Amino acid sequence: MDQTAQRDLKILNEVAERANVTQRGLAKNLDIALGLTNLYLKRLVRKGFIKIRTIPPNRIKYLLTPKGFAEKSRLTYEYVEYSLRLYRQTRAALRGALEPLARRGARRVVLCGTAEAAELAYLTMRELGLELTGVVAESGGASSFFGLPVRPLASLRLEELDVVIVATFAPPDDIIRSLTGLGIPRENIVPLRGA
Repeated sequence: MDQTAQRDLKILNEVAERANVTQRGLAKNLDIALGLTNLYLKRLVRKGFIKIRTIPPNRIKYLLTPKGFAEKSRLTYEYVEYSLRLYRQTRAALRGALEPLARRGARRVVLCGTAEAAELAYLTMRELGLELTGVVAESGGASSFFGLPVRPLASLRLEELDVVIVATFAPPDDIIRSLTGLGIPRENIVPLRGA
């Protein structure tokens, strides 16, 4: 699912769920400029997905049209399919990367990350009998993850791990550079995405 479709789905969901949605509120929720929000809304109006009503002269109400409801349903279905496909691909990629390491005797695994990708990595680790020995994050995030404290990435030491899983769907290059800078060999680093 491309970014345009994801953004359209977010806008259609906001309009459907919030009766008094404003452009400013949409801009904040989508984390984009107000001017871009205006352009995106106009595009959805042109396509017939959203209707604009002026209540008092200075207030605008956005309404989802029947065509907009149909598009929202289609995009939701597409998003669910995309999410399931990503889930399966991620689990298969993790299994493919971790099985050889487990066969070679690697047991102690540190996760770098605490979001959904880390949860998928944790499930795959459990299936392969790998032990989660630590969790690190580049910045902020949760204070604990599956019962382990989340530590700063810089605190990681080679002696405490066999493998580090870079558990993010974002490009992992910077994290991998940070890990190798800490003395962790590249062959001990398993990214979810190729680097």
